[in-house]
Amino acid sequence: KLLCLDVDGVLTDCRVWLDSNNEWKRYFSIRDGYGIMRLRENGFLTGIITGSKSRDIRERANVLKIDYFFEGNLDKLPALYEMSQKAKVGLDQIAYMGDDLFDIPLLKAVGFAATVPESVDEVKQVCHHVT
Repeated sequence: KLLCLDVDGVLTDCRVWLDSNNEWKRYFSIRDGYGIMRLRENGFLTGIITGSKSRDIRERANVLKIDYFFEGNLDKLPALYEMSQKAKVGLDQIAYMGDDLFDIPLLKAVGFAATVPESVDEVKQVCHHVT
């Protein structure tokens, strides 16, 4: 019922750069955005939980009309619980996709856990699916 995503390494290719205004920027995938749009069209809720705190991430979440957005804390489990409560969706009905060690508690808590091929081995070991 709800797809929750990490950002760096999941919605991006892990590259960041500092622009001329001293703001961090990332490369986001247009295909991911289209997939999120299609999920929303089919009644799924969406969420982002990111340890980063950056304007480009907030802008991307806004453009994609992400339902639940949490930023700026590597301890992501409290955000997942809050999202679950606000959405009235059990953890077993949430899919989470993350790629780093601090994503492991979330990956273990949800009904479906996924990661990307470039994730750390410890993450791959706790996931149901590697894309």
